Amino acid sequence: MSSQQLLVRQVVRSAHQARAYDKVRAYFPVKVHRSVRAISSSVTRSAAAAPKLKPTPTSAPLPPSFEPAPQREQSWLTAKVKSSPLLFSIFLSVARVLGYGSPQQFANRRALLLYNTLCATRADEASAFWREECALPPTFQSWFTITNLHVWLLTVRLRALPAPHGTQHVQGLIDHFFQDVEERLRAVLQPGVLPPRSSSPNLSSTAEDGSHYPHSSFYTTPAPLAPKGTFPSTKAYQEAVNLQKRSRAPEKLITRQMKILKEQWAGMGMSLDLGLVRGDAEMAAAVWRNLLGARGASGIGLGQEGNGSGYRRAVNLVGGLVEDVRKVDVDKEELKDDNSGVHDFAPSENDRYIGYPELMVTLVSYIRRESLRLERLDDSVIVGPRRVGREGEGVQNLRWGDIQNDVRR
Repeated sequence: MSSQQLLVRQVVRSAHQARAYDKVRAYFPVKVHRSVRAISSSVTRSAAAAPKLKPTPTSAPLPPSFEPAPQREQSWLTAKVKSSPLLFSIFLSVARVLGYGSPQQFANRRALLLYNTLCATRADEASAFWREECALPPTFQSWFTITNLHVWLLTVRLRALPAPHGTQHVQGLIDHFFQDVEERLRAVLQPGVLPPRSSSPNLSSTAEDGSHYPHSSFYTTPAPLAPKGTFPSTKAYQEAVNLQKRSRAPEKLITRQMKILKEQWAGMGMSLDLGLVRGDAEMAAAVWRNLLGARGASGIGLGQEGNGSGYRRAVNLVGGLVEDVRKVDVDKEELKDDNSGVHDFAPSENDRYIGYPELMVTLVSYIRRESLRLERLDDSVIVGPRRVGREGEGVQNLRWGDIQNDVRR
């Protein structure tokens, strides 16, 4: 048997193994993905012609792995296939037969690039505006809220794609969004479980650290443990490892936080959908509640002293940790600091409310302008060429414009 035939046989065998692996994953879906699919269908029905997303099977998920994924070196077979145009062509042909070039696969890969380029990095790109103008603190919660806004903006355009492309691209976008959110949440609450992300990964493929998603400097994550060789002794290193393990949040807390974040995603999406239909006043109200924390909802205490007694935050009485609304003392809860950093301005900062009407105009104009820009683009620009290896073409041309463009003069 010639070396070429041997390589072709190994390529086919590898493709069959990948196919079998995908079938195993279909029976053991990640918990958050199953629950996201279950609720996403009800949310997308809130706008006209929105796709109905299909739920996944409800079999029990595998427990999450708490060991960092090792970095894999490129195998000799992969290097050989990539170096030979003939073998690469044969590999692609076999992969297409096994489903790699299916419409859903194309949609998932396109959605990944759209999410990484347009959504996951938006908080960092306009960091000054979010922190200074909107007074959003540099936290993971703020990053999630900003990213959620842009996931919704992109979802609005993807829902308008002809069937089944709209459903496939929306589902792919939501899947990638919540996979990224869960990884980031674990990096914050369970330090050391996942390897730290590269500060500048290649957004068109898997980064060297094993993640598909970009790093964000908008918020701070716990520093990784120093290399073993930097410790004075093995005992000191082991003590540091044990301390890091004890500082990790329990899995129950991760599950609870993911539930809260999914509720925030659904609530913001439905509120913005309603604003899209009813007009700018409804849109501004949705932005004020969901993005700006409903600051000043209980009034502005102009006569109070600047000693912090004017602290007040908005309390969500639906979902999350609230089981019985009748047992919640709203006035008392509003005065508690939940460490989110989003609350009413102190009496000494009450003049910041004066600029709120202008801020509302800025944000609503930005949302309307970008929605209209995406609407005017042809569907072929949104979905790309749909060719293997060319999923990222044109994504950079879809980047968002300046938030304050043509609004403040």
